[in-house]
Amino acid sequence: MLAYIDLRSGLLLDVLTLPLIAGGIGVSFLTGLGWASSILGAILGYGLIAGLAIYWRRSRGYEGIGLGDAKLLAAGGAWVGVFGLPVVLLIGSGVGIMSALTVSQKARSGDDQRAIPFGPSLCFAIWAVWCTSGTVF
Repeated sequence: MLAYIDLRSGLLLDVLTLPLIAGGIGVSFLTGLGWASSILGAILGYGLIAGLAIYWRRSRGYEGIGLGDAKLLAAGGAWVGVFGLPVVLLIGSGVGIMSALTVSQKARSGDDQRAIPFGPSLCFAIWAVWCTSGTVF
C-alpha cells in the first residue's frame, strides 16, 4: 500500500508508517527476539535518512528526500533490526538506481518525470530482508 501511494502521490503517510514502527517493535517484544536491535534499528533508520535530508536541504537549498522515507526506514529497522539495515539500504538503493535508469530512458523518449520516489524501493527491500531473515537480526 505504501509503495503504491508513494508512486501515485509522492507521499508516505504517517497513518501507515508510524504503526509499522510500533508493530515491528511490538513483535520483537512479544517474541523476545532482538527487541534492543529493533529499537536501535528504528532510531538509526530514521536518523540516517533524516540526516541525509537535512544535509541535502542545507547544501542544495531544496528538498531532496522527505521525512516519510525516514519513517519508512525506521519501520524497516524496527522489523529487521539494526544489523538488517545495511542490507535494506543496499537492496533499496540498487532497486532505486534501476528505477532511475528506467525513468531516464523514458525521459529521453519524451516522458519527462524528474522526481523518483524512494518508498517503493525501500518497501521491496524491507520485505525482502524480512522474508529472508526469519527473525530480527
